[in-house]
Formats: sequence, structure tokens, C-alpha cells
Amino acid sequence: MTYAEPPLREPDLPRTAKVRPTALRTGWTTGACATAAAKAAVTALVTGETQQEVEIGLPAGRRVRFPVERCEVTGTPPVRAEAVVVKDAGDDPDVTHGAELTATVNWTDVPGLRLAGGAGVGTVTKPGLGLAVGGPAINDTPRRMIGEAVAEVVDLGEVGVRVVISVPRGEIMARKTTNRRLGILGGISILGTTGIVRPFSTASWRASVVQAVHVMAAQGERAVVLCTGGRTERAARALLPDLPEVCFVEVGDFTGAAVTAAVEDAMTGVVFVGMAGKLAKLAAGILMTHYTRSKVDLSLLGAVTAEAGGDPSLVAAVTEANTGRHAYELWEAAGLLAPAGDLLCQRVQAVLRRFAGPTVTVDVAMVDFAGAHVVASSGRWSG
Repeated sequence: MTYAEPPLREPDLPRTAKVRPTALRTGWTTGACATAAAKAAVTALVTGETQQEVEIGLPAGRRVRFPVERCEVTGTPPVRAEAVVVKDAGDDPDVTHGAELTATVNWTDVPGLRLAGGAGVGTVTKPGLGLAVGGPAINDTPRRMIGEAVAEVVDLGEVGVRVVISVPRGEIMARKTTNRRLGILGGISILGTTGIVRPFSTASWRASVVQAVHVMAAQGERAVVLCTGGRTERAARALLPDLPEVCFVEVGDFTGAAVTAAVEDAMTGVVFVGMAGKLAKLAAGILMTHYTRSKVDLSLLGAVTAEAGGDPSLVAAVTEANTGRHAYELWEAAGLLAPAGDLLCQRVQAVLRRFAGPTVTVDVAMVDFAGAHVVASSGRWSG
């Protein structure tokens, strides 16, 4: 089935992201700061002593230390403790920079960790985010980080601890995010897959993407693998284990800049590995996918659903989905993930071919949201 080719667009960066084209300082995610606050509070609960500094482990294994802004212990022996870690987002234009990630902890009668969201942490009200509807907007990686950090202090098989993460003024901060549109109400999300905030949305990050492609070309490599982040890069490396590390470039939102650099360097092959949301934006012809400059075209995903053989009710559901991830989950539940995903990848392939020109081969793969498996592709890895 044919379809109208979308116009190719590479929107400009937000004004705040166009300054300081030199390397910027990295910062810490809300997830890392919440983890540090939780560990400091639990340590205070165990020892009865307020904490000035705390060390946690990041997902990649690195150990980092955070200053504790405030720590209080209540009761003798301690029955409650609270710790605050202030988020430093580095030089990223992040609305949560300066947020006071607060962990309030107490003992429970049942062994294990009970994690809850308090004031200023959003509540999930719609599907499609990979989180339970009605629960706090604390993503999987921060949940795991908090659990591991608390387990460094107490044996969760023997004792029970309740940790409540809150963020003063979080509801006000959330007004400058897309949370309400996604159905996250009442506050911000506790996010992060690495614990580190890199300036993905800045001109300097775009420059670093272009530089990475040029470095690869200077080493004589002719095929570049573009990944949107850490999880997709892990999937891409598993998919293409024979390629050297230099061939894998985390492009963030800057696919267009990376492809342009690849063409300038006479690359002969481009592989793009991503998840449903970014692929949907690229399929619509959008080559710079920052959230302030683009959104998922759900009508496109509805058309893909119909072309893949989805019935009218599924097409309608996908067209009204909350997110690209929600559409993915609807396809998966209907047994249509592979055919619909393949079609989506083929549309992205067509867009990137047009953008790159006839001298470059293009392959596209879609991975699941854990970055563990390739679930669809433009053809190279199908079947």
C-alpha cells in the first residue's frame, strides 16, 4: 500500500538551547537525587544521626556522592527520618533544576521496601507509560536504584521500610512539562535511565553528535549506527556485535544532524535503532525530535495500524492513544506488534533514505522499552 510521503522537517532548537555551543556540564536526574535522599534518610533512621553526604551507585556501576541539603530524625529510638537532596541538572535547561528531592522514611511491620509518591510527585492516570495507573510517576530505573541503595543500608529480607518521595513545588514545575498531556497529574516525574543528565537538548549536544560521526569517519569506518539513548545503544550493540564501539552514536534528538554529518563524511550505511515514540516522529518526516518542537503523530500510527490489518476499533484506539508507547502496547496486545512495527520501520527507512540521498543504505530497527529485544525492523532483521 502506498502513502503520501511526509515533508522532511528539521525544526530549530528552542531559544534556550541555542546558546553556549561549547561542552556543557552534566548533572543528575531526579531519579539519582531521589535515590540519594532515600539512602540518606534510611541511614539516618538506622543510625539516629543526621547525614551530611551520601554515596550511591549508578546503573552503569559508577559510585557518586551527593551533598545532603537537610536531614532530620524523629524519635528515640528513631521512628522516622527525612532527607533532602537538591537536584543539580548541570547546564541542561531543565525545569527541575534546583528541585528538593525529599525522602521521608519509617519502619514497617512487613519486610521489604514500600515505595510511594508524596506531594509534588505526579500520579499516573493514563496507560502507555509503563507504570501502573493510579501509582506514582517513578520510573523503573529510579525504583530499582532506590531499592538497591536502601538495601545497602538494611536487610530488606529482615526489616520493612516505607519510603515516600516528595518534591516541594513539584506541581508548579510540572506545568512546564508535558506531564498533564500524558496523564501525569499533580507533580513531576522521577526519571532517568543512567542517573546522569546530559544536555541532549542543547546546541552543544548536537555538536557532540556531529563530532562523534566525524571521529568515526576519521578511523575509516563507513557505517554508522544511530541510537537514541543508552538502552537503544545496548540493543544495537547486541544486534551488530562485530562493529567497533566507535560506530555507535547516541544521537538523542539530533538524527538529522547525524545523518547530514554521515553524508558529508561519505558514509555508505546508516542504521537507526529506536523505540516507538522516536520512530513515529521520524516516520512523519521530523529529523529533530526534541519534545518542544515535535510530538507523536497518532494519526500516522493509526494509518500504520490499518495497513497492518488492524480492525477499526484498534485503529481508533491507536489514533487516540496517550503516547507512542501506548500505541506499541495496543499493537502488542492485539498480536500486531511485528507487522505494524515493521511498517513503521519501513516508513522511517523511506524518510531517512530521502534525507540521506541515494548513496547511503538505511536500515531501521525498533526495540522494546527495556532495550532488550528487537521487535520489528525495516527488513534486515525481520522474520
